Amino acid sequence: MSEKTVYNIAVVGATGAVGQKIMRILEEKNFPINNLKLLSSKNSAGKELEFDGKTIVVEEAKPESFEGVDIALFSAGGSVSKQLAPEAVKRGAVVVDNTSAYRMDENVPLVVPEVNSEDIQKHKGIIANPNCSTIQMVAGLKPIKDQFGLSRIIVSTYQAVSGAGKKAVDELVEQSQQYLNDEEMEANILPVGGDKKHYPIAFNALPQIDKFQDNGYTFEEMKMINETKKIMHAPELSVIATCVRLPFFTSHAESVYVEVDKEGVTVEDLWNVLRNADGIVLEDDPSTQTYPTPLSAANKEEVFVGRVRKDLDNDKGFHLWIVSDNLLKGAAWNTVQIAQTLVKNNWL
Repeated sequence: MSEKTVYNIAVVGATGAVGQKIMRILEEKNFPINNLKLLSSKNSAGKELEFDGKTIVVEEAKPESFEGVDIALFSAGGSVSKQLAPEAVKRGAVVVDNTSAYRMDENVPLVVPEVNSEDIQKHKGIIANPNCSTIQMVAGLKPIKDQFGLSRIIVSTYQAVSGAGKKAVDELVEQSQQYLNDEEMEANILPVGGDKKHYPIAFNALPQIDKFQDNGYTFEEMKMINETKKIMHAPELSVIATCVRLPFFTSHAESVYVEVDKEGVTVEDLWNVLRNADGIVLEDDPSTQTYPTPLSAANKEEVFVGRVRKDLDNDKGFHLWIVSDNLLKGAAWNTVQIAQTLVKNNWL
């Protein structure tokens, strides 16, 4: 980044969990900020938040809020992005949107910087941040695809409750206490707040994240399938997903089966490319029980990979275990990385 140039930044959804982490990362990374504007819903406007030793009053997000803004980082829900992102672009801002609103729009780049940073320069004012579970998977698989080719992905996820928001986290805490007190557990949020039925998440596993689609897959599963193909520029790639919510707070874990194109590839070959990949940490030593877990990955920016094994029946098949903090690399950190890349390459 140029030390001589500073930018006017807006964070939309500043009082939310991801918005708060975006602010912290901007501060930690010394992002070149001239003015930081914190925006939220009308209900949260007026709150005071600390940034870089200063107190900033949160303002209600309106179209005119983006006057003079260079980069707007959105994380306030898809409906807010649909309404306000075009208004920000009209006023000269580049939007990095951390919702599903624009991900599959053919005119909007969908970006994981370690995977397809070059797509950022094609933006027409909006850049989409992928789904959290997609981000960590494609980050872990891109170096494998580059070196050995990739024809098939089968993924099963083990996703943290924080991915469903603060109310779901609170419900997990309450249900856990109810279960331990031998009380009936109350379920009002998961698997999907707006769906017909709700089930307890405490001491449970829910094979539904987001609503079911007509094909029997959930919207979360279809996000992973479609986003992976778009990010990797591989419409022919075979991708299938089963997404499961589990009762822990932070970091998503994924069991991933892949089939490479090249023959004779070994586990050691995969280890070598993963060790040298940007943003990837290899933690894989069965002899010392070394592998990543949701707890060990929490509050860290990297994507962690372990349990790399060759399939016992298919010479081109491999199994991996991929873990990352869903609120950091899966949301806030990837968003800031996109903004960093915009600035570094003068792609605004």
